[in-house]
Amino acid sequence: MKKISTYRNRLIKITVLFALVFVDVSMAQTDDLQSNNFWQNVQFGGGIGLNFGNGFFNGSLSPVAIYNFNPYFSAGLGLTGSYSSQRNFFKSTILGGNVLALANPYSQVQLSAEFEQVNVNTNFDSQFVSNADNNFWANALFLGVGYRSGNVIFGIRYDVLYDEDKSIYADPFMPFVRFWF
Repeated sequence: MKKISTYRNRLIKITVLFALVFVDVSMAQTDDLQSNNFWQNVQFGGGIGLNFGNGFFNGSLSPVAIYNFNPYFSAGLGLTGSYSSQRNFFKSTILGGNVLALANPYSQVQLSAEFEQVNVNTNFDSQFVSNADNNFWANALFLGVGYRSGNVIFGIRYDVLYDEDKSIYADPFMPFVRFWF
């Protein structure tokens, strides 16, 4: 009877071990499938800007990653950074991020909502402006509409939080071009 009990315990241990290995392997395969499927639905894009002349320089970089939940809805996150300077007058750095939601009710139409929060750090040359250095946070909530052709979208967006005295943008309406890869 003791041999049967020992044999049964060993059989139970081996069965449990195989079951754990099988569950672990099958879960790893499921994770791989979900992982591959996840990355197949991710798109990268963003914007690059460069403007200079007559002592003025402005450069910006704004990478974005979105996840396509289905052909009609996508959401993602982005970073934004820019540097501006006017020789002998000011230097400004803007760093922040955004959250983006895109809806495609028709294949050529894209609706967007984007919340952006950035930190603005501006230093003025003291000979022109005294005690005017600034470091503050600015928010924008853009609602937009665009025309989509393949992986390129042309459109316009509107900042619903725009305040002429507080916004870092000159106008609440902004044209945009988005590229996705």
